[in-house]
Amino acid sequence: MLLGLLARRLSCKFVFGGRSLGISNTAVAARGRPVNHRRFQGAMASSSGTPDSGERKKKGGEGLKELDPPPEFLGPRLEMFERLKKEYDQWVEAQESTPITVTLPDGKTVSGSSWKTTACDVAAQISKGLADNTVIAKVDGELWDLDRPLEKDCSLQLLKFDDEEAQQVFWHSSAHILGEAMERFYGAHLCYGPPIEGGYYYDAWMADKQVAPSDFSSLEAIFKNIVKEKQQFVRLVVKKEDLLEMFKYNEFKCRIIDEKITTPTTTVYRCGPLIDLCRGPHVRHTGKIKAATITANSSTYWKGDAQAESLQRIYGISFPDSKQLKEWKHFQEEAAKRDHRKIGRNQELFFFHELSPGSCFFLPRGAFIYNTLTEFIRSEYWKRGFQEVVSPNMYNSKLWETSGHWQHYSENMFQIDVEKETFALKPMNCPGHCLMFDHRPRSWRELPLRMADFGVLHRNEVSGALTGLTRVRRFQQDDAHIFCTPEQVKDEIAGSLDFLQAVYNVFGFSFKLYLSTRPEKYMGDLALWDAAEKNLEEALNKFAGETGQTWKLNPGDGAFYGPKIDIVITDALKRPHQCATIQLDFQLPERFNLLYITGTDSEERKRPVIIHRAILGSVERMMAILTESFGGKWPFWLSPTQVMIVPVSSKFDSYAHELHQTIHDAGFRVETDLAPGDTFNKKIRNAQLSQWNYILGALSINPKRWGAMAVITVRCC
Repeated sequence: MLLGLLARRLSCKFVFGGRSLGISNTAVAARGRPVNHRRFQGAMASSSGTPDSGERKKKGGEGLKELDPPPEFLGPRLEMFERLKKEYDQWVEAQESTPITVTLPDGKTVSGSSWKTTACDVAAQISKGLADNTVIAKVDGELWDLDRPLEKDCSLQLLKFDDEEAQQVFWHSSAHILGEAMERFYGAHLCYGPPIEGGYYYDAWMADKQVAPSDFSSLEAIFKNIVKEKQQFVRLVVKKEDLLEMFKYNEFKCRIIDEKITTPTTTVYRCGPLIDLCRGPHVRHTGKIKAATITANSSTYWKGDAQAESLQRIYGISFPDSKQLKEWKHFQEEAAKRDHRKIGRNQELFFFHELSPGSCFFLPRGAFIYNTLTEFIRSEYWKRGFQEVVSPNMYNSKLWETSGHWQHYSENMFQIDVEKETFALKPMNCPGHCLMFDHRPRSWRELPLRMADFGVLHRNEVSGALTGLTRVRRFQQDDAHIFCTPEQVKDEIAGSLDFLQAVYNVFGFSFKLYLSTRPEKYMGDLALWDAAEKNLEEALNKFAGETGQTWKLNPGDGAFYGPKIDIVITDALKRPHQCATIQLDFQLPERFNLLYITGTDSEERKRPVIIHRAILGSVERMMAILTESFGGKWPFWLSPTQVMIVPVSSKFDSYAHELHQTIHDAGFRVETDLAPGDTFNKKIRNAQLSQWNYILGALSINPKRWGAMAVITVRCC
């Protein structure tokens, strides 16, 4: 019988049941240099023209090209760079060159000379192929230009494009090429051009002009010419006062220099006529960017502030060869089909409304998925000794001052004035959980105390950053905080790793683990940090030995309040996502003066350690990832469309009703298509398009007996 088949098939499944640099205009005005819009307008008028202006050259049949004459600011900027570069080269030449030893990852050493030998020289000694394929070097753990001289004995890594850090450098260099094209095509005043997850973008101020998709082909043509020219990326250390002179035509760069540059000098990089404020490092030359395309454009605001200047943003992607670009385009086509916003609309899962931006309305089917995910985690909580709590949504600002969030995060919080006091909707649960821990004396016998909370969180994301379920203002997390002794940290970390593997295995996710250790600026006792990092490392090694899962070290990348384990999952489209969190915290116990009694006959008190832990992360974001990873074809246990009954003809409707009720009473989600105007075949097709797991064609001569039942289509994910 089919119900028996369903029950047997599903019994195992139902056991449980994504930096904006700069400052405000006010801050600029305070230093006596308010943005001069009239001067901006004049500069743009003299150097750019409109996108379809006849000032651009034509080359063959490729369409409009760069400005002629070129923007006025290019010449003076380049002249100043050449003068300063000559002085800097003389300084480098004057440095004493001494023998140095370069140690490679395999322990082998290479001899060289300080201020002479480069990472590229070392790579070339090993093999020409290695030198050609290396994107960037890493010297004593610091990313380093391949053509920048080594200064002393050092360790050296040579990173290829398959390394995540190398990809970021590659895309950062590509952003500079895009910026050069934007200057040459629009006369744009560049603002900020970072690498991002899966590519790069550049923001630019262009007065009243806007980027149009029809510009893409011309920009790409300029981009390709820049690549063909193999323009060297040249690094130069420059004094702050010289930077202000070099970029005096660009108020946005001046704002960045004034506010972000806190040292006497920093660096700029040149490729061709482009000179850009940049920490680097970069690829050797533009010819390394073998394949690239512009992917999108949009309008944005300086600092994401709707009251600030409007900027134009252009996105791009690039690779070392055309095959990788072709594969990327294929994945983009597949990703577009799987866009969670499209599937959510088509399957009637959720929607958004302008009257509550960034806050999702989950329809019945979407709510089923949402609640099933949380119930799945609750079932794991029950097995693993977590205690679920419910905490307030709104707190007095004094709580956030104690936790430190008010000083650093208040602009991202929704604030409310209540009886002359300032309150805020909570953006995270941890401070409230500290109050719950501290509401009465705690004993060592109670530890570890694993406190879980699905409380509603709010974060005041700027409207332009809101993106479907991946970037919202209202969300919930499978948030938990483990209060434990330092001696219990290792076991609790091991338990958290086992927890995330159990969940991710159900979803079919692979994942990578990274241990991020003590940064230069840290809080707390050094011995406590060392012990915690050792415990994390031992827990990771134990987990790796049991599961075969490898992990990597990210030295100095921990938070100032504790080391952490970063977990990056990979979905069905091989896209990375960071959802889970395992973070040690030495700060909050200090700020809230949390203590526990250490023994039965002792009044000695010690501070607990807090472990911040989430597996799904934001339930909304995880639902978006799962929607796209499954492509809307939900596994049965998570599916809002489990069984569709289609009577073969209207005379079997009563039997279809009886069958519907039987399946419903068994706890499955079931619907029956009794639409009078549609044929049987059309109903079957509609059910297939709606991704129903089982489609049952109902046919029975005697409704009192199960009679004959035709299974027209069976699909079980």
